[in-house]
Amino acid sequence: MTHEVPLSPPPAEAATPPGGAPGGTPEAGQATPAQPAPPAPVSPAAAPAGLAATRMAATGPAATEEADVIVVGAGPAGSATACYLARAGVDVLVLEKAQFPREKVCGDGLTPRAVKALVGMGVPVGEQDGWVRNKGLRIIGGGVRLELPWPELSSYPGYGLVRTRLDFDEILARTAQKAGARLAEGVTVTGPVLDATGRITGVTARSTADPGQPERSYRARVVVAADGNSSRLSLAMGLSKRDDRPLGVAVRTYYTSPRHDDDYLESWLDLWDGPRQLPGYGWIFGMGDGTSNVGLGMLNTSDSFGNVDYRDLLRRWLAGLPAEWGYVEENRTQPIRGAALPMGFNRTPHYTRGLLLAGDAGGMVNPFNGEGIPYALESGELAGRFIAQALARPDAAGAERVLMAYPQALKAAYGGYYTLGRRFVQAIGNPKVMQFATKHGMPRPALMRITLKLLANLTEPRGGHATDRVIHALSKMTPAA
Repeated sequence: MTHEVPLSPPPAEAATPPGGAPGGTPEAGQATPAQPAPPAPVSPAAAPAGLAATRMAATGPAATEEADVIVVGAGPAGSATACYLARAGVDVLVLEKAQFPREKVCGDGLTPRAVKALVGMGVPVGEQDGWVRNKGLRIIGGGVRLELPWPELSSYPGYGLVRTRLDFDEILARTAQKAGARLAEGVTVTGPVLDATGRITGVTARSTADPGQPERSYRARVVVAADGNSSRLSLAMGLSKRDDRPLGVAVRTYYTSPRHDDDYLESWLDLWDGPRQLPGYGWIFGMGDGTSNVGLGMLNTSDSFGNVDYRDLLRRWLAGLPAEWGYVEENRTQPIRGAALPMGFNRTPHYTRGLLLAGDAGGMVNPFNGEGIPYALESGELAGRFIAQALARPDAAGAERVLMAYPQALKAAYGGYYTLGRRFVQAIGNPKVMQFATKHGMPRPALMRITLKLLANLTEPRGGHATDRVIHALSKMTPAA
């Protein structure tokens, strides 16, 4: 017996970041596009005997689609999951509520860690493919300006990239399609389908463009929630955010600027709320198309969090920059938009009752620097590999053992590092600590090079420089998040 569970509304803080960014917090595919043609029905693949019970006839919704795996959301995590599953021969269906291309609030800057993940997916990242390369990170604060090239490592490339999210996510989704994944655009998931034990066996969904149409039922042996920060599917399964994890908020926009071809990502540490320095940074990333992506992010570990108008803070910061850079209202090309940044595993468990969480749905943004894309891609790869192994087991108990190991793999990969990150953001939430770190850290380039490795999580996993080994030792000694 199965029953459909409606999605509860997302909590207010998930929908609109503090400070009232216009449009709320865009999740993967928030736009309301024209309705696409529904995906063609497929014949279900032969299921191992122990998992066959999860493939049941539809009740309620008008029609049923089946797949081995359903992925909700075609952002970086969802597309990565689908790509690796398809390559393993798994029948995977991705449900995306928007139609591509679609906007997503982001800084658009990618570190070498993200580049490695893109290359692993088979995404062409050459300049001839429309990507803009950068050499490293320029940090400005406390009256000091430092240019820090990305570290030269065997494990990561020595360059970063820039690409607007307007087509970045579509590139990933099309890569998953080329690998064999099925993608249904303009499909809004409305709730999980549960069996009598409470295990998810699929989802219900309706057209994004025409919500008055009858719901459809999609069935699968495993479901992946890759539906972003608010993750309504996770909420419907009883998985709420954890209050003991940090949360960030970011706002950004675009300006025409002569600095559009800057070959360094630029980070400013001097964000002030009156006499208090805030825990966060402003950024300027040249897009190579005549515009710069300009924004700022800050953490909820500050007393100012939720009490600051972030759009006004952005304007005040930009007012202090050189006029010839062009970051003024008449050069702004898009509205100022905001998004929440779920950090440090702020929703757990990452597997329960047939549902895996990947990317922002599982709170996988790096607390140290607010970077989410590489961890979305990496968690998607992990989820895909674990699910493929689980579906190959001949019985349900064996499959469940494999799926239960997915959260442990995430903890092994990021748990200690994210705990260090939580302690870091708690410390810099104190304005005096932030001022001390900026004043005494910035004049020391050698220390800042080590800090860059730590904050961007760019170290050799084995061997490497002594600083790499120290960072790894600290992560291993720290209790997992």
